Amino acid sequence: MPKVVSIHSYRGGTGKSNFTANLATTMALLGHRVGVVDTDVPSPGIHNLFCLEPEQMGKTLNNYLWGESPIQDAAYDVSANIGVDSPGQLFLVPSSVKADEIARILKEGYDVKLLNDGFRSLVKALQLDYLFIDTHPGLSKETFLSIAISHVLILILRPDKQDYQGTAITVDVARQLKVRKMLLAINKAHSKLNLEALKQKVEETYGETVAGVFPLSEDMVQLASEGVFCVKYPEHPVTKEFRKVAQQIIEG
Repeated sequence: MPKVVSIHSYRGGTGKSNFTANLATTMALLGHRVGVVDTDVPSPGIHNLFCLEPEQMGKTLNNYLWGESPIQDAAYDVSANIGVDSPGQLFLVPSSVKADEIARILKEGYDVKLLNDGFRSLVKALQLDYLFIDTHPGLSKETFLSIAISHVLILILRPDKQDYQGTAITVDVARQLKVRKMLLAINKAHSKLNLEALKQKVEETYGETVAGVFPLSEDMVQLASEGVFCVKYPEHPVTKEFRKVAQQIIEG
C-alpha cells in the first residue's frame, strides 16, 4: 500500500526542503517509485535540488489547483537529473516560481480539498510507493490537510528555543488530528552538542521518537542546494542518517 509522508516544520529555515529532497531520493535509490509535491506555494524551491529549471516547468501544481490541467501533467521525472536508476524512480510536482502566479494564488487562495484529490490521483497515475509532501512552514488549512492524510508525519526542528516551542504546538495539533505515525528529526545540530543526549532530551520532551539527528554540515552548506546531498556524498555521516530515517518509514 502506498504511503504518504509529510515533512513539516513550525518555522522556516529548518532545512525542510533539503531534508525532503534527500529523504525522497534515498527512498528512490532503494528501488522505490517516489513522488514529491512542493506545496510550499508562497516560496517554492525544492525544484533547485532536483536540478529542474523553471523554463522546464510547462505545468506546475498551480495549474492543477486552478483547474487547468490534471496533476500528473505537472509531474516531472527527475530520476536522471540526480542519478536514480531503475527500478527506483523519482517524480516532482513543483509549484510555480513566476511572481504573478505566486501573487495570484496568495490573493485568490485555492480549494484545499483539491490537494487531497490531487495526491490520490498522483499516487494512482504514477503507481507510487511513497508520496512526500514538502509543506509550507507554520500552521494553516493546507498543513492540517497534509497532516491529517499522512501515514507518516516528520517534524523537523533545530536545537533552538523558538523551534522547541513551535514544535510543541505542532505535536499537539498532530495528535488532535490523529496522525498515524509521528517522527521527529533534529536538524542543524552544532558539533559541540552531545547528539545522543540531545536526542534523548527531545524524545522525553515530546514523547515521540527522534528518527534522526543531523549535524550542521559544512559540506551541505557548500553544496548550496545545487543537487541532492546524499547522491553527491553517498558515504557521508549525514547520508547514513537519511538511510536510518528511510528504514524507519519503510518498517513503520
